[in-house]
Parts: sequence; structure tokens; C-alpha cells
Amino acid sequence: MTRPLHILGLESSCDDTAAAILRGPGDSAEILSSVVRGQADLHAAYGGVVPEIAARAHAERLDFAVERALEEAGLGLDQIDAIAVTAGPGLIGGVLSGVMTAKGLAMGLAKPLVGVNHLAGHALTPRLTDGAAFPYLLLLVSGGHCQLLRVDGAETFVRLGGTIDDAPGEAFDKVARLLGLPQPGGPAVEAAASQGDPTRFALPRPLLDRPGCDMSFSGLKTAVLRVRDGLASEQGGLTEADRADLCASFQAAVADVLAAKTATALVGQEGLTALAVAGGVAANRTLRARLESVAAEAGLPLLAPPMALCTDNAAMIAYAGLLAYEAGRRDDMSLAARPRWPLDRTAAPLVGFGKKGAKA
Repeated sequence: MTRPLHILGLESSCDDTAAAILRGPGDSAEILSSVVRGQADLHAAYGGVVPEIAARAHAERLDFAVERALEEAGLGLDQIDAIAVTAGPGLIGGVLSGVMTAKGLAMGLAKPLVGVNHLAGHALTPRLTDGAAFPYLLLLVSGGHCQLLRVDGAETFVRLGGTIDDAPGEAFDKVARLLGLPQPGGPAVEAAASQGDPTRFALPRPLLDRPGCDMSFSGLKTAVLRVRDGLASEQGGLTEADRADLCASFQAAVADVLAAKTATALVGQEGLTALAVAGGVAANRTLRARLESVAAEAGLPLLAPPMALCTDNAAMIAYAGLLAYEAGRRDDMSLAARPRWPLDRTAAPLVGFGKKGAKA
């Protein structure tokens, strides 16, 4: 019997320092450990992620994350078969910290190195968690990215649409700041929205009047700003009810756009096995409920990862690396950190840049 593979994954593309160990093979992979160290406390005073602070924190914490992942998995470094690392896209300083750590480990242990596209990690999570068979349609929705992808294989992706400006998670963060809510904005807005009326404010649903699967969220954020300023002018400030209703109305608008564009992307797609959602915003319960309806109408199951695997983590990087390793792909010490790295290399570049890195 062939001995199972043990893959060490590293993730440092934004503000989460992560390490994980996966046991293969790819068709029945098991997460042995997953360590994630957030940096919210380091960036709280700045209202967003500061790239230089994030990169420094990654450089300081990656070794400790690896040590903890090994401890939780009950393994030693000598039992690791390969090192997988996010090589992009993302904040270049953070990506570079991870790549250099992975290179050092690979060289010191004489183990293979596999560079992984961060977006591929998210895109393949439904296969890791639910055994999704190819092809499936994925809505990748996070703080820095928003894309609709047909996932045809471990390294074969067709982009059907994406945001032309802000990513939804970025819009949630900006709206939270506008309304005086804490960061990260997604959970804060969702919590406030649970007490609000989503029909009170008639916010726009950008690009729903246009064909195709591209999306836009910058104008929606601006609409919230205008409503806030109007209320403040009329009343001298916002009440808690105003804030809750604005959050609920904003969240409903985002969910409507994502659901409608996902439904559009499903039209004409043959042979799909599932509709999947991944990325940090996939944790939003309102969005999940809307996508459940879209999937049901298409006669497909909705696959949504556990909350811990929605946000950035190294288990998804280890899994994407495991599949690449099984396919025979290896990288050497020339592996470069990349701020941009599109999954679909034939698609035209998306317009715009998110606060968590350039969009692919």
C-alpha cells in the first residue's frame, strides 16, 4: 500500500498568517491541523489592512504557525512530503514572506516545493470539504475578490464574470466604517442587519439591468453614504434603528446582485454537478439563503464550506498543492511572489483594485 502524503501548506496573502497539514491522497484528503493567526488588532487603528504591517507580522509569525500545525498534527518536519505555499495573488509583501519561508523549509528539508494560486485554494475548497465532482460553478466572494468561475479541473478554470470595482467584502468593510461599526465589517454589518428592515431604503442593484455576469459594488457603497448623510442632516445623527435598517438594506442589495448574477452564470452551462460558494463573504447567512434558492431552481446542490474554511486558511492551500503534487507539478527556488495571478489566463483582466490586493 502506498504511504499517505503529508503536505504542509502556508498562507500569507493578506492579514491571516496560516499553516496547515493535510494527509492525502487528493480524493480522500484529511485536514490534520489548521492554524490561523489573524491580525485585526494590528490594523484596527488604521481602518483597514496596512500592507507593511501585515508583511512584518507574517515574517514574525509564520515559523510559530508551522510549529503549532506540526504539533496539532502529531508530526515532525521529517514526515512532511512537500511544502505548498500561496505564491499569489495578494499583498506582495505578505506573499513574499510566505514564499521565502516555504523556500527555506523546502531547501533545508530537501522536500518538493509547490506554489499555489490563492484563488485556486478557494475554488477547490468544495472538493476538499464535500468531494465535489468536476465541473461545478463557483461564486468566489471575499474581501479582495469576486468572481464566477466554472471549475473544470484542479487547474482548469473559466471565468464567467466578476466585479469591475470593489469586492463585496471590501464594500462591507467600507459600509461598516461609514456607519461607525467595528472591523472586520462583514460580521458587524450582518449582526446589525439582523435587527433591521431590509426594505426601508431603496438602494440600487448595480448592473442588474445589463447582460452578462459582471458586478459592481462601489456605487452601492456610495448610495449608503448619501442616505447616511441625508439622515444626519435631517435628524442631527443616526439612530440605532437607522443604522440597523441601512445595514439590512445594504446586505439585501449585495445578496440580490450576487444571486441574480449567479443565476445568469448558470444559464447554458451543461453537466454541472453543483453550485458552490467560497471566500470570506460565503459566511454571510443571508447570501447563503439566497444562493440556496438559486441552486434549487437550477436543480443543483449548494456546497458551502464550514465557516472556518470560508476565510483565508492554509488547509485550502495544502489541498491545492496536494492536487498539483499528484499531477507531477513542482517548483524550484525561482518561484516568484505574484501580486496578480488570474485563474483563467484567457479572460480579459478585470478592472479595479480591491483593498486586499489587485484583482486577478
